[in-house]
Amino acid sequence: MNKQIIKLSDNAANRIKEIMSNAEKGSIGVRVGVKSGGCAGMSYLMEYTKQANPNDEIIEDKGVRVFIDSGAIMYLLGTEMDYKKEEFSSSFIFKNPNETERCGCGESFKI
Repeated sequence: MNKQIIKLSDNAANRIKEIMSNAEKGSIGVRVGVKSGGCAGMSYLMEYTKQANPNDEIIEDKGVRVFIDSGAIMYLLGTEMDYKKEEFSSSFIFKNPNETERCGCGESFKI
């Protein structure tokens, strides 16, 4: 069995379940990708997905389905996805062992 690209914490899985319960009809999961931009060069991208792309890596874990964009796989290998709720904000957090640099706001990273 190959190693999962992303591991989900219980908090992340529970939050994805919540998000999916409010998702548009026809959504089958969330897609995680990376895009150029942000102060450190790249940022994480999350969106609903209604269909799997042929090259997506699909992770089914803790009752949720996460689709990893094929272009992001090499950047996300070994990442743990967590969800943190704080008094004034809540967000998904990516603990990525491939990062060499992260901006102060935590929104973007460099590999």
